[in-house]
Amino acid sequence: MIPPTRTPVDASFRDMFAQSAAVLAQPSTATFERFERRGGTPQAFTYVLLAAGISAVIAAFFAMFHTDVTVLGQLFTRLISIPVQFAVFTGAVYLIGRTFFQGTGTYPEVAYSFALFFVPLTIAGTLIGVIPLLGWLISALISLVMVYFGFLAVRSSMNMRDAAGAAITLVLAGLAHWVVGGLLLLVLLAPFR
Repeated sequence: MIPPTRTPVDASFRDMFAQSAAVLAQPSTATFERFERRGGTPQAFTYVLLAAGISAVIAAFFAMFHTDVTVLGQLFTRLISIPVQFAVFTGAVYLIGRTFFQGTGTYPEVAYSFALFFVPLTIAGTLIGVIPLLGWLISALISLVMVYFGFLAVRSSMNMRDAAGAAITLVLAGLAHWVVGGLLLLVLLAPFR
């Protein structure tokens, strides 16, 4: 008898946490390859919404100690910006990788692969980001770590064996994220400023 294969709908939060731990502990394209089909777009965005919710609560709590931000502003900004930025970036990775570098992956594979490192690092960045001075330094370090994991995730989820193509895809997706994501966030977050 052939054992049943896991389908994307099987990925629970418990599975995603365990897969994130494996990706963070053993960063490689092989690790991403092992998990990229164990979840899909719905699981990726559910996981990202969890990170957005946790980040929103943390930011809203610490907003009480600052005069330049509001509790509701921080809450809604995080709840909206984190999923929007994730969607724009992963969409750009998929479109650029497929169009210009013959990537053969699917958008669900890209979204799920990126969610596995994006969620824990976003939560860690929010937690550490509240520490004055040290928070900025560690947040910059977390950003660099995200670039490294992003490179591995691009190679894996888009099935790109060419490191240069994966790196260029990541850089172009970052630029698209900055422009498109920035414009979208200006429109979406205007009521909260």
